[in-house]
Amino acid sequence: MPTPSASFTGALATPHALATEAGMRAYRDGGTAIDAAITAAAVLTVVYPHNVALGGDLIALVRTPDGDVRCINASGWSGRGVDVADVRRRCGDWLPTRGADTVTVPGGVRGWDTLRTFGSRLGWAETLAAAEDVARAGVPVAPSLAGHLADPENADLFGVADFDAVFHPGGRPLAVGDVLTQPALADTFAGLRAAGPDAFYVGDLARRSIDYLRHHGSVLDADDFAHFRPEVMEPLSAAFGALTVLTSPPNTQGFLLLRALRALDELGVTDPLGDGLGRLMRIFHRGNALRRDRLADPRFADVDVTALLKDGLADVTDVGAAQPGHAPVARGDTVGIAAADDQGYAVSLIQSVYHAFGSGQIDPETGILFHNRGTSFSLDAASPNVLAPRKRPAHTLMPVLTTEGGAVRHVLATMGGQAQPQILAQVLLRALDGADAQAAVSGPRAAVGVQIDGETADSVTVEADVPADAVAAVVAEGLLPWQVSAHTEALGQANVVFADGSGSLVAASDPRADGAASVTQFPRRDR
Repeated sequence: MPTPSASFTGALATPHALATEAGMRAYRDGGTAIDAAITAAAVLTVVYPHNVALGGDLIALVRTPDGDVRCINASGWSGRGVDVADVRRRCGDWLPTRGADTVTVPGGVRGWDTLRTFGSRLGWAETLAAAEDVARAGVPVAPSLAGHLADPENADLFGVADFDAVFHPGGRPLAVGDVLTQPALADTFAGLRAAGPDAFYVGDLARRSIDYLRHHGSVLDADDFAHFRPEVMEPLSAAFGALTVLTSPPNTQGFLLLRALRALDELGVTDPLGDGLGRLMRIFHRGNALRRDRLADPRFADVDVTALLKDGLADVTDVGAAQPGHAPVARGDTVGIAAADDQGYAVSLIQSVYHAFGSGQIDPETGILFHNRGTSFSLDAASPNVLAPRKRPAHTLMPVLTTEGGAVRHVLATMGGQAQPQILAQVLLRALDGADAQAAVSGPRAAVGVQIDGETADSVTVEADVPADAVAAVVAEGLLPWQVSAHTEALGQANVVFADGSGSLVAASDPRADGAASVTQFPRRDR
């Protein structure tokens, strides 16, 4: 346990400067890293709605001062009334990308409430106050949001009345610097602050959400919302050198990071960011196939994590072709928050709407934008991830912590969809190679699998500043490099806090986002 003193230090990194500022105020007001992370996450649902919303999921790792680490899985389930045969009849081989069929119960709000039980010192109303204020007063549109509003990939949302009312006022998409105001969302935050988190799942607010979704064709009902609870779980962990690396179990893809680190050791890859990059990409290529074929909700399928961690390490080229009935893997739109304090609390929090703007369903009465996590379900009856009532889809969100001798060393969080384990592996490997926190998140990246339009499972998205020998190694492995500009959002937005084991903290935010990182010393406040 840390020795009490007249002051304490809090660290936070997020993909938007206003979220970081709000989280640091939570520290100033006497909160822990838990309060800072929740406060920042709530603000991000207002200022970064292409990546996160109240109507989305949450997965987090939380470390408490006694050294215990837990995973909070707040990924929501499908409706009890779902009929997979009817969905196949209407949709064909795959679920649609948008629309009410893709909305599962949003787990994020109850995820925040579960996270608070591990050491929050601020009231529920305090942690949501900044989000209400920003939604009501308005916020200048950030470059990332403006870019997604102008992206032809999201053109299917243009002309949808509920979407246009918020993001296309006056008939044109909001641009950088325009003020985004969301009064209905502000009122929803005010209601949650007054009534507590259960108001999202029972009562009038829940009724309005359910009525809106059912009007658009969803089968979700009042019981689906009311009965949902996050699951508190033991994290997956593995040794890597002197570190213990911890991440989230299935139904998330966290095992892919641990599998890759193990493979690097077993295969003797000594320079995985240089001339070993091709081998690293091939390791993840095999891992992507395992995720596609075997990852599912372990409450419904036998997901043998031990087998997944060991599978194919000796022959990473044996991946096989994609099978009919498996939907393409999306790149995803997400926020990652890293927070830690010198009292011993640390949080890696990942929250998401999945695709940009999620399902595209935004309730004009409440301002709640709903995610499209349900599009990750398979409609193949042979898949362990096949759609079923009250089932959680295979999930990309995966928080990460590392410890050494029980002390926190790295808090890692990123967006990036299917590439999250690849991004976090490269950030961690860069740090272990001697890079400081900022250099670790700023360094060039690559990711195998579909990250941008036109790619295939064999494509490797490669930033322009990836060294030539590393690109040559990718080609030598028989994979197909697709060069993109340096610091592209297509390769994630990572946020980190590093600790040196003596209580010293350093935070860094990715230049690929609109974020900020801060480490500040505050007077200690007894609450």
